[in-house]
Amino acid sequence: MSTLAPNLNTPLDALLHWEKHRANEVYLRQPINGTFHEFTWSQVADQTKRIAQALQSLGLAPGDKIAILAKNSAEWFINDLAIMYAGYISVPIYSTANAKTINYVLEHSEAKVLFVGKLDNYQSLEGKLPADVITISYPYETLTCQYKWNDLLEQHQPLATPAHINLDDLMSIIYTSGSTGNPKGVMITFAAFKSASQNIITSLGFVAGDRLLSYLPLAHITERVYIEGSSIYAGEGVVSFVESLDTFVSNIQSVEPTLFISVPRLWTRFQMGVLQKMPAHKLNFLLKIPFVNGLVRAKIKRGLGLHHARMLGCGSAAVSPALLKWYERLGLNITEAWGMTENLAYGTLNHPFNPQKIGTIGKPGKGVDLKISEIGEILVKGDGLMTGYYKDEAQTKESFDEEGYFKTGDKGEIDANGYVKITGRVKDIFKTSKGKYVTPVPIECKFGENPNIEQICITGTALTQPVALVVLSPEAREQGKEVMTSNLEETRQHINKSLESHARIGHIIVLKDEWTVDNGLLTPTLKFKRHELESRFKPFYEEDHKDKIVWEQ
Repeated sequence: MSTLAPNLNTPLDALLHWEKHRANEVYLRQPINGTFHEFTWSQVADQTKRIAQALQSLGLAPGDKIAILAKNSAEWFINDLAIMYAGYISVPIYSTANAKTINYVLEHSEAKVLFVGKLDNYQSLEGKLPADVITISYPYETLTCQYKWNDLLEQHQPLATPAHINLDDLMSIIYTSGSTGNPKGVMITFAAFKSASQNIITSLGFVAGDRLLSYLPLAHITERVYIEGSSIYAGEGVVSFVESLDTFVSNIQSVEPTLFISVPRLWTRFQMGVLQKMPAHKLNFLLKIPFVNGLVRAKIKRGLGLHHARMLGCGSAAVSPALLKWYERLGLNITEAWGMTENLAYGTLNHPFNPQKIGTIGKPGKGVDLKISEIGEILVKGDGLMTGYYKDEAQTKESFDEEGYFKTGDKGEIDANGYVKITGRVKDIFKTSKGKYVTPVPIECKFGENPNIEQICITGTALTQPVALVVLSPEAREQGKEVMTSNLEETRQHINKSLESHARIGHIIVLKDEWTVDNGLLTPTLKFKRHELESRFKPFYEEDHKDKIVWEQ
C-alpha cells in the first residue's frame, strides 16, 4: 500500500519527486485512434515545464486566471500542473457548457487565457467566445485557436524553476454546476487540495499496479481530487483516459481498472445492459445455484471490465439502496461517498464497505468534523474546505455558521454507529395545498428501485398530492404503454403504502424525452435540475388528470 512521500505539500512537489524517483514509469495513457499513447513521469514533467514557460512568455501577471475547456485527456493533467508551475490559477469549465455559461465564467473569473481541448460540439462555439482572451488548442480536432499545444512544446524550453507557492495560496476556482442561477466560483487553496487528496489516499490506499480511468469531468471536484490529486500525490497507479463515448465500454474493458468511480445514472445504465442480455428472473435463478453463481458473477464482472476492481465508488447524487444491493449480489461492492465542491468532495464514505450500511453515505472521513444542526442540516468542518465564493463575500458569510462549519444544504441524520444518512435537501422540501411538507429524495429512492425507471423527480408545490415525473429506460419503452402503465401503477400503490397520506403520489407523469445536459434538465454532473423540471412541466402536471399514470404525448 502506498505510503506518502515526505514533504509533498503541493502537486508540483509530488510531480518533481516522482520525476526524480520514477522517471521512466508510465503515469498517463491517452487513447488516440484506438491506440493508447503513454506518458512517463519524466515526460509529464517535461511537458509541464514547457507549457509553463510558454504561459510565462505571454506576459501574464502572477496569479492571473487561466481557463481549461476540455474533455478529460492527458493534456488536461499536464495543463493543470503547468498553470501551477508558472504561478497562475486554474479555472476549469465543463466541456458540455454552452457559450453563455463559458462567457460568464471567463468574464467573472477574469481569465486571460483559455485552453481548448476535445469537445463534442465545438462547432457551435465558433465565433462566440470573447476576442480578448488568448486561446490555445490541445492536439485534437477542436475550436480554432491562436496557439497550438504541440507548437508551444516545440518552441519553448522547460521552465527551470517553478513559481513559489504557499499552501494558503489560491490554486483553482471551480465553478459549481448548480441547478439554479449562475454558477458560483468556489475558491480552492493548495492546502485544501492537499488535505483532501492525501486523506483519500489514506482512506482508500493505493498500491503498485493500480489502474484508474479518468472519464467523469475534470471540471468537477470529484474527478479532480479522487483521480488527479490522489494519483499525483500517491505516485502509484496509471491513469488512462477514454477516447470517446463510443469507445467508453471498450476502454473500460481494456484498462481493467482496479479503482473505479461512477455516478448513479451510469451504474443504472450498466445494470440495464446486464439485464438486457440476461433477464432478472434468469439471473436470480442462476445466482441461487452453487458453483454456477460464481461463473455468472465472473462473466458479468469481466463483461463490465471490472473483474480486477478492488474499490468501486458512487456519488454525486442519491442512489437507490436496491441498486447497490443488486451489485453486491454480483460481488461488486460499491462504496457510496458524499461530498460537494465546497468540501472538495471529501465528506463521508462507506469504506471499508459495510453491506449492513447500504443506504447510508458512510462515516465521516479522516479529518472531517461533521454535525447535524438544529434544523437537521449536515454541517462540516476540516482542512479540506473552500475559502469562499469568488467575488461573493455575502454568500460566503451565509454559507458558514459562527463556528466555521460549512452549511451543506443536505438534511441528514447520524445513527448510533456514526453512519450518516441523507434525508433530503433543505431547499427541496415542498408544501402541498394541504399545508403539509414533503421531502422528495427518500421517495425518489423508493421509485428508483424499479429498474424500468431511469429518471425520477417528485414534485408538488401547492398540489393536493405530490406527483412523480419519470423517464423510462430504453428497455422499458420497448415493452409498450400497456405493460408499463400496469407496472408503474403497481409501483405507485406499493410505495404509497409506506408513505404518510399527505406524501402519497397522486399521479405518475411519464415524460417522452430523456433529461440531458443538452436540453437543460441535467447539470454537467448528471444531477437533475429540480426547479427547471418543475418550471417546464408544471402546466402539464397541474392539469386535472383522470388517469393515475399519465403519458406525455
